[in-house]
Amino acid sequence: MTRTPFEASQTSTENISDHTLVRSSSSLMRIYAVLLRHLYLMKASWPRILEMMYWPSIQMVLWGFITQFLMTNSSYIAQATGVLISAVLLWDILFRGQLGFSLSFLEELWSRNLGNLAVSPLRPVEFLISLMMMSLIRTIIGIVPATFLAILFYKVSIYDLGLPLVLFFSNLLIMGWSIGLLVCALILRVGLGAESMAWLTIFLIAPISAIYYPVEILPDWLQTLAWCLPTAPVFEGMRAILFGEGFQLNLYLHSLGLNLLYFAIGMCIFLWSYHVARKRGLLLQIGE
Repeated sequence: MTRTPFEASQTSTENISDHTLVRSSSSLMRIYAVLLRHLYLMKASWPRILEMMYWPSIQMVLWGFITQFLMTNSSYIAQATGVLISAVLLWDILFRGQLGFSLSFLEELWSRNLGNLAVSPLRPVEFLISLMMMSLIRTIIGIVPATFLAILFYKVSIYDLGLPLVLFFSNLLIMGWSIGLLVCALILRVGLGAESMAWLTIFLIAPISAIYYPVEILPDWLQTLAWCLPTAPVFEGMRAILFGEGFQLNLYLHSLGLNLLYFAIGMCIFLWSYHVARKRGLLLQIGE
């Protein structure tokens, strides 16, 4: 039976829709497969989980004691008893987000599995999405116990920040991913000799991120650099809330805009490095 042009067009559209749905489903399955591999790896090694919770908790306890000391010697701290503890916890979100991303990537290199992933149907973007999801899981595992210890020991709850906490969390996590993308791109280019950068890079921006002090404390030329980072507006916004000034929308938009820019740059650099390494056959040699 001859079909009308309309019926033929409708059938073609349905075929395209079905094909798109199948591709989307396959993509999600590949992302889930990589994520599941790392979750099984974590589940089989309790020291990994302990390490994720250990450092944030220890940092929070140390800074909590420092805060208690400063409360008796500083009117600044007395205005907001949780300012340092909250700063420590937010900083650890950035640190854990970046480290979780980089370590998940390094796990593939240490096990010499990156070459296997490269010849599989897994696309680079899908691989990155799975690393980001793994980073989110690692960050939550590390940070949540520390927040409850802060409530238990010092009666300081970062959850009192309310909805802005979600915005701070997402901004810091995206910044951590951006740095992680650059670190992984560097490792792809020069090999595992650069793996220590996964732990070191984040601390390069710590002095100008205004974590424990306002941006105005910095020299003028460093203040300019600080406002070029997404981190400084986040910590300034946190202090504004703790000191009763409310949520500063301009600081959030400033941070978000920079985050989107740096994330896009990080993605482009990583995908370019991955393409070059794959083309030159370096993915099979990085684990050596």
